[in-house]
Amino acid sequence: MSGIFCSLRQLSVTYARGNAVAALDRVDLDIKAGERLAIIGESGSGKSTLARALAGLLPDGAKVDGEMLWPGLGHPPRPGRDFGFVFQDPGTSLNPVLTIGEQIAEGARRHLGLGWKQASIRAEELLDRVRMPQPGKLMRAFPHQLSGGQRQRVAIAAAIAARPQLLIADEATSALDVVVQAEIVRLLDGLVREDGMTLLFITHDIALASGFVDRIAVFGNGRLVEAGPVRSVLSAPKSDYTSALIASHRDLATPPLIAEVLP
Repeated sequence: MSGIFCSLRQLSVTYARGNAVAALDRVDLDIKAGERLAIIGESGSGKSTLARALAGLLPDGAKVDGEMLWPGLGHPPRPGRDFGFVFQDPGTSLNPVLTIGEQIAEGARRHLGLGWKQASIRAEELLDRVRMPQPGKLMRAFPHQLSGGQRQRVAIAAAIAARPQLLIADEATSALDVVVQAEIVRLLDGLVREDGMTLLFITHDIALASGFVDRIAVFGNGRLVEAGPVRSVLSAPKSDYTSALIASHRDLATPPLIAEVLP
């Protein structure tokens, strides 16, 4: 990692509805070039608003204050070209009436200036990279013919088709079962390492993220609670909120609650 890819300074986002409350409140955060940064928090903590603010996907009427600086790019970000976005539900982010090949190739054609033939070749290569079986055959398939995990792999392939520098994964594993979640995390980790991308991994699951990211930024009530290297945050959290998030997690390594009554 070298240098700062993006700097947020006093970034606030307010949605114009009812008694407007800041979804993000004066956030200061640096995203390092080439790092894997997890944005952690409960529902309503502001983490998805942060992702959409970075990607320019906030709804009409949202008020943005503060600064988003892009020293790692050297120019204002170009949506679709400088970063890719993987959404929570690939069933809604993929077009049901276009083939898998068309949807992946479109990003390469539009942003890399490729013809359809070259873009289709890249799409098939990307299907192979995201470990889809028989990529040539799948080029002609439609989203409804695939499983949830397969659709998410296709969405990842489409997100990186234009060779972005930043990949944003917003709860990209939360709709999947735990086995597929682990597969998608390994896939994302491998892709960002191979291509030298910066990864913003947004999730409520602190344990899932901690297994592969470099740093964690914890959000609560629209504010940045704390940020730091994974080991530092997990072993010595600075806030009660972070401690509660860590304590609330249970996985297969956690002793069962009924262990004490077993013979």
